[in-house]
Order: sequence, then C-alpha cells, then structure tokens
Amino acid sequence: MLRWTVIFLVIAIIAGILGFGGIAAGAAGIAKILFFVFLVLFVLSLLSRGVGRS
Repeated sequence: MLRWTVIFLVIAIIAGILGFGGIAAGAAGIAKILFFVFLVLFVLSLLSRGVGRS
C-alpha cells in the first residue's frame, strides 16, 4: 500500500510540474488517504503483535 502512495505522489508532482493542477490535487489527495490508511493498518498490526506477546 505504501508503494501506491509513492506512485500517486510522483504522479501529483509530475502533473504539478506540467501544469495540470486538478490532476495533481486529485493524485495528492489519493496519496494522502492511502498514506493514512497505511499508518492505521501498520499501528493495528503492531498492536496485535504486542497483545499476543504479553
């Protein structure tokens, strides 16, 4: 999932450089959402491993 975040971030940067503001904003928004979903899943996986060890 982190790979998709980086891909959308690169798309947003390239679109921004080329002057496609709407596409850049959309790709950046998708990248932001995917990054936060990745963070939530990462924290949940850490918590589930921590609960099993105690």
